[in-house]
Order: sequence, then C-alpha cells, then structure tokens
Amino acid sequence: MKKISILGATGSIGKSTLDLIERSHEAFEVVALTASVNVEALADAARRTKAKLAVIADEGRLEQLRNALSGSGCEAAAGEAALIEAASQETDLVMAAIVGCAGLKPTMAAVEAGKTVALANKEALVTAGELMTAAAQRHGATLLPVDSEHNAIFQCLAGSNERDISRIILTASGGPFRTASAEAIRSATPAQAVAHPKWKMGAKISVDSATLMNKGLELIEAHYLFGLPSSQIDVLIHPQSIVHSLVEFLDGSVLAQLGSPDMRIPIAYALAWPERMETPAERLDLAAIARLEFEAPDLDRFPALRLAREALEAGGSAPTVLNSANEVAVVSFLEGRVQFTEIAALVEKELNANRRPPPSSIEEVFEIDSDVRQSVRDVIREHCS
Repeated sequence: MKKISILGATGSIGKSTLDLIERSHEAFEVVALTASVNVEALADAARRTKAKLAVIADEGRLEQLRNALSGSGCEAAAGEAALIEAASQETDLVMAAIVGCAGLKPTMAAVEAGKTVALANKEALVTAGELMTAAAQRHGATLLPVDSEHNAIFQCLAGSNERDISRIILTASGGPFRTASAEAIRSATPAQAVAHPKWKMGAKISVDSATLMNKGLELIEAHYLFGLPSSQIDVLIHPQSIVHSLVEFLDGSVLAQLGSPDMRIPIAYALAWPERMETPAERLDLAAIARLEFEAPDLDRFPALRLAREALEAGGSAPTVLNSANEVAVVSFLEGRVQFTEIAALVEKELNANRRPPPSSIEEVFEIDSDVRQSVRDVIREHCS
C-alpha cells in the first residue's frame, strides 16, 4: 500500500484526491490530513480513511476537532508546527493542496524531508520557485505537477530529452469572459467571474481564471518545473478544455495530452506515478466533440497574463510581488470593493513600485508577501473604497 498525506484535504483538490483513494482503498493508506478551518469535513474524512493524524490550521478549533475525532484513534493537532509535522510524516507521497501562501511552509517541509510531493499549490513555486527547486535537488525530493496543464506536459515529456524541446504550450479555457466586450469585463460581478464554463473550482482560482492570472501563475510555475525560459513557454486559449497542454519538439513533432475536464485525471496520474490508476472521469468522444478550437490570448482585455510574463522575465522578487498583490486584489473584488479590471491594475502598480532581489529564505518570502499585501490594502483604502 502507498502511504499518503493530504495537505488541504477539504478543498476541491483534497476532496478529489480522497474520492480516488476511497475508490481504490486497497492501494492507499492515509497517514495525515489537514484543513484550514473546516473541522467537520476534516474529521469526517479522517474517520472514513482511518487517518493517523488530522491537523486543523486554526488553533482555536483544536478542542472541537478532538471532540469530533473522539474514539476514532486518530490524533488531533493544530497550528503551523502541526501542519509542518503532518507534511513530514513517513509517507510515500504528500499531496500539497493548501491554497495560497499558507501552503508554502508545509510544502517546503515535505520537500526538505525528501518526499515525493504532488504539487497542487502553484503559489509555492510562484513565490519561492528558486528556493523550492534548489531544496528539492538538495534533499532528493520529487515534484509531481498536479495542475492539469503541467501534469499534461509532464506526461508528454515522459522519456524525452529536455534538449529536444522547442517549446511548451499551456492551454487556457479563456474563462467566463472570453468573448465579452471590454465594457462587459469592466462591469463584471463576482458572481459572473466565479461561474467558470468548464471547471468546478473555488472562488479565488475561478477569478484568476477569469482574469487569466491563473494562466500567468502557471507560466511562472512551468518555468520552475521544467527549467525553460519565458521565450519557450507559450499560452493558447482553448475553450473546450480538452487539450490540457502541448509540447513541441525540435523536429516539429507536437505531443498533446487530452482528457475530459476532470481534475481526478491529473491527480490520479500523480497518485499512481510511475504507474496509472483507473478513474471515474468521463471518457472522451472525439466524434461528438467534432472540433477543437484554439486562439491567441487577448492581452489588452486580459493584461494579467502579460504582467505575469513580465514578472517572470524581471526575476528577483517580482513573481512573489505578483502573487501577493493578486491575492489581495482578488479578495477585494470578491468583497465588492474593487472592479474586476482593477485587479490587474493594482497588481501592475505594485510590480512597478516594489522591486527587490530574489528572496533568500522562506522567511524573506513572507516578509515580501506581508509588505505587498499591506501596500495593496493601503491603495485600495485610499483610492478604491
């Protein structure tokens, strides 16, 4: 049996991971599960999977978690130190699915413990890519991408020589505003922005998909995962979300990974790697689909993608600044404090104002993150309220 820990077990990726594990319960042993604040869902998952350890990030909910797990034999813990302990347990695989910078320290702990890490937390590489990839090499950890696009590239590259790669092409659905006018985009509401046409995701990542910032973050993530410069990473809009990404080789060959828009497919590839496992995902009927459409991204209507590429090429702390500023701007949009188009404007303003060398430690990443968040909040309070 493969021993698994899931960091972020109550989010969308965590739930899909649990679904697959419970369908193949004879193949997996759950060691540790973590959640941010959802005690009930965490305790329920721990009981169903007979997990050894359950950790709630909010220390004030520890007693509630203990009560919920009473008689189960599962140990309850809380707080940052406990999250790091969960990430460092004796396991074969750690699913790193904590959203945002909150997942950075536990993910790094798993890497420093030399684990195989299924990486669903893109912010870890965006904010601390150089630190994390260096730590993985130093400690013998393996990073397996879970994002559907990077997982697709990982599959396409199997057995290939990196020197033979001409470019990689990330696909994007285009989000709910792909065909919307500039005026419609400017007046977009949070409800419209989170109504993704293909994927079922949380509010933050859905807004990122609507602005194309999600694809920008993935562009930066691809740079660190596959060691390619910005010039060898392209983005194509593909509204059907069937082709999840492509790899073009020096001889002109192009390999693509196709599948239904179901995150259980890339999650399963990471769980079973280097083998494969069955999933309940809908099988493709290409005759019914009939045609696949592609188009270039519109960087005028969706400047967030441009900003992400500029941040990657600028280097230093720019990717960290980009991510932190975007997280605050997106939350403010969801709260109704800023307009949809002001998300990218706030990020660009902060990128222009905040230029520093690359962070030399995780602590410095959090310092930059804290400074940027406060700066963006100040701008919103002064000009957007």
